Parts: sequence; structure tokens; C-alpha cells
Amino acid sequence: MEGTSTKGGVLSLLSLLEVQARSRRHVPPQRSRVKELRAEAEALRVRREQLKTEIQTHQSLQRLRTSLDRQSTHDEEEEEEEEEEMDEDSENSQLLKLMARHTRVKDLLLAHHLIGGYDIVKTRHGKGVCVSVATAYEGVCLETYNLEMDLKPTLRICRHNVPPFVPLSSLAEQGDMQTDIRAFLETLSQHLNAFAGRKQQLKLVKEQHKTIEVMESNALCSILVLMFTVPKTKTAILCTLNYSDHTACLPARVQFECDVKEILESTEWRKNCSLLMETPLHKALMTMKKMGNIV
Repeated sequence: MEGTSTKGGVLSLLSLLEVQARSRRHVPPQRSRVKELRAEAEALRVRREQLKTEIQTHQSLQRLRTSLDRQSTHDEEEEEEEEEEMDEDSENSQLLKLMARHTRVKDLLLAHHLIGGYDIVKTRHGKGVCVSVATAYEGVCLETYNLEMDLKPTLRICRHNVPPFVPLSSLAEQGDMQTDIRAFLETLSQHLNAFAGRKQQLKLVKEQHKTIEVMESNALCSILVLMFTVPKTKTAILCTLNYSDHTACLPARVQFECDVKEILESTEWRKNCSLLMETPLHKALMTMKKMGNIV
């Protein structure tokens, strides 16, 4: 009997201890909870101070950005009044000015990207803009063309130095310049860069191929007539290149004329025709010389 009661007492004690342990796991100590709340409150206070600092910095940057914008329009009096609010000798003032200039440059680069990489400058105190379209060929910068446009009442080209043979008016109408200025500038850039590329090829031909005679070329460089000489027979061949696509640097059609028809019907000269249509002119002529087809 005594053994049984002792055994029952031990089991009861173990059950009680197990219940107490479970209750301790589910109910966190009061002191730990207080520490957690204090830590959260301190973190919130730190975050509040950070937000205050960010707001003050943003407001200072906005004032400096306004000052820089006024400077770009030569409004010096307002700029001096704005800068008087800042301490010129403080490190924070200098840092904020650098940050303002940095954000302004980033905004300008973003705008430059959005308009397709064209340089645009305000004119006549914001009443107009001047757009510059640069041309290049094979990594070489060539001519730059400028268009001055009125902004009001409608967007209108008032002055430009685009060559007269480029159909500027029809391009503006086709591209709907009023609603999509970027599309118009892209089309114009294609025409100008293709013209610059054809013109540059003609220049390189004259410089690099002295034995080839340029018989004819027009202002647009869309028609080009060359005189070749076959080395073996000393036969003259007239080559006409027609660049009917004015947005391309390669000819759409190549025609040979020669008194000896057998030469033009040969496989070599058929290949030469394809070469001239697929390769820049000065490079195609260099290949034809290396192959021994022309002098």
C-alpha cells in the first residue's frame, strides 16, 4: 500500500511540473516583453529623425535646383537672393550643392535619352527650341544639322540648315511632328546620316582609289557613275550606282556597261555586282582590286 501511494505521489508531481513548464513556454516573461517594446520605440524614434533629415535635405535640394535652373536662364538677381539663404562656408551647403547639380545632370541625361539622344536647347527665353542632329559614318563624326522651332501656337520649324534636297516639309507631315516629335527626328536622322554616309564613301573613293575615275555624281550622292579598267584587256567599264532608298548607304541597283559583253556575263562580274550592293563602295573597290578585276 505504501509503495502504491508513493508511486502515485511521484506521478502527480511530475504531471504538475510538466504543466508548469508548458505554461512558461507559452507566456513570455514580463521583463523580456518590456525590453522588446522599448527597443521598438527606440527604432521608431530613430526612423522618425531619419525621415525629418531626408525631408529637410529634399527641400534644400529643391531650392538649389531652382537656383541652378534660374542660373541657366541668366536670372542672376533671383539666384543671388536664393543662395543667400544658404551658408556658403558650411560643408553641408557645399555638399547639398553638389547633390543638386548631380540630380540635375541625371535629369538632363534622362531627358536626353527620352528624346532619342538629340541635343535640344531653349531659345528666345523658352519660346522656341534648337534641335541638333549629328551625323557619323563608320565611327567618324561628320556634319551637324540644326533646326530652330517655334513652340507656340503650334510646333513649327522656322529656321534650319538641312540641305534643300532633303524633303524636310514632307517628313514633318508624314511623321506628324505635332504629336510625335521623336519619330520625326528619327526619320530625319536616317536621311541625314545616309546622305553623310554616301558622301563620305565618295570622298574615300577619291582619296583611296586614284585609278578609278568618278564620271558623275549629284548633290544628294544618290546617283554615282564610275569608270573601271580591266587589267588584262585594258577594257573600260562604266558602273552606275543608284541609291534610290535615301535612308540607306548602299545602292539599290548597280548597272555595268561595256563594249565586251562576255566580260559582263562572266561569273566574276556578277559577283562584283553583288559585292557593290552589299558592301560600302570604298571597301568593295578594294576587294575588286585585290581579286584583280580592276586596276
